[in-house]
Amino acid sequence: MDRFREECGVIGVWQHPEASTLAYLGLHALQHRGQEGAGIVSSDERSLYAHRGQGLVAEVFGRRESLQVLPGDRAIGHVRYSTAGESDLSSVQPLLVQHKGSRLAVAHNGNFVNAESLRAQLEAEGAIFQSSTDTEIIVHLLARSRQSSTVNRLVDALSRIKGAWTLLVITPEHMIAARDPFGFRPLVLGQHPEGAWLVASETCALDLVEASYVRDIEPGEVVVFDRSGVASFKPFPRQKTHRCIFEHLYFARPDTSLWGQGVYEVRQRLGRQLARECPAEADYVLPVPDSGIAAALGYSLESEIPFQLGLVRNHYVGRSFIEPTQQIRDFGVKLKLNPLSHLLRGKRVVVIDDSLVRGTTCRKIIRMLRRARVAEVHLRIAAPPTKGSCFYGIDTPNPSELIASGNEISEIGRYVGADSIGYLSIGGMHAAVHDGSSGYCDACFSGRYPVEHEDLYKAPQLPLFDAD
Repeated sequence: MDRFREECGVIGVWQHPEASTLAYLGLHALQHRGQEGAGIVSSDERSLYAHRGQGLVAEVFGRRESLQVLPGDRAIGHVRYSTAGESDLSSVQPLLVQHKGSRLAVAHNGNFVNAESLRAQLEAEGAIFQSSTDTEIIVHLLARSRQSSTVNRLVDALSRIKGAWTLLVITPEHMIAARDPFGFRPLVLGQHPEGAWLVASETCALDLVEASYVRDIEPGEVVVFDRSGVASFKPFPRQKTHRCIFEHLYFARPDTSLWGQGVYEVRQRLGRQLARECPAEADYVLPVPDSGIAAALGYSLESEIPFQLGLVRNHYVGRSFIEPTQQIRDFGVKLKLNPLSHLLRGKRVVVIDDSLVRGTTCRKIIRMLRRARVAEVHLRIAAPPTKGSCFYGIDTPNPSELIASGNEISEIGRYVGADSIGYLSIGGMHAAVHDGSSGYCDACFSGRYPVEHEDLYKAPQLPLFDAD
């Protein structure tokens, strides 16, 4: 892996006659957050109905019959990348279970830092796990709760979990949305023109189904949708907010509005800041498509160096392909990218990317540019050096596999073959994202982890929801 891997995406629909169709469309908009599996669970007032599968949303729900088996006016959906747990059908969400004669389904985005100790404790008490995903821990904790209502059992379960989570739960009576007290992952509330409520990981999912953005679901908030309306409460102890800054840098779609800011505009500001901190003399600014485009535009505007799409991306590359029997150097990268040799020959270029993981892909891109007879290659990264793993829902390699973890910046430049290299500073990143205010997690860059791993976590006593 030489790119950071997306985490997961969730969507919920409440009281729409085509709830499963809206959930399906929303998952299309969230496909960038997970490509290994997708699922939808719908509900009427009698039961729950599920369809899940491995692969992309269009592959899992490619047949019309897939949605016809999902009746009801409420539904939750999930796209998955296995940040924790193996990649198999048993881990594809939403997880659908039966407990005390009633059925419920859970869809979750994030990672628990105390998952191992909780799983060990539950197994010692006799729990049998069907998957390796963190989400199943929620189900077992919920089943063991002595609270009388589904909402309070869920709150009781979540009180024992520490880490990052945005969560959707559906029963024949409820849809419940929850966000962890630190607010690591985004979760937004929207409303359809016909009155239906939606909950989604990003606003781009609301846009696709023509729903309007209402507000963010706040850190530590639980929102309950039932036949009497919509209710909200905050049962968890208040914490300092630690929104994942990498959502702005890389994960969220450019057309998403994230925590009050347009992602595309933020990435342009990152590029502008990068140009101020790491200038270069060059003829063109080139993005590594597609994720580097907005930052490259910002760099170009600030430096007044012309922007060019000098690397053309092949958008029709599937998730797998047949390698040629004849060895072709850098085949995987060449399958996806090709330089405009006639434009770039003899030119000095600034190559802008949003991140650098192992550096192997970047090295191949620069080698490809050299073969196109580029005169100079100046690499600029619109993020600080990534030195640590993420424990909050992003699949990051171990620090030993991160090129910036054990190497100086000059050594990285020599490895990838650039004439010069520059990274955005941590301070510059924060200034570009939110004008220097607090409230973001930057642990993968700074090493400052707001929530450490714990062997055991003692749950606090929480106020309960007064209606079910």
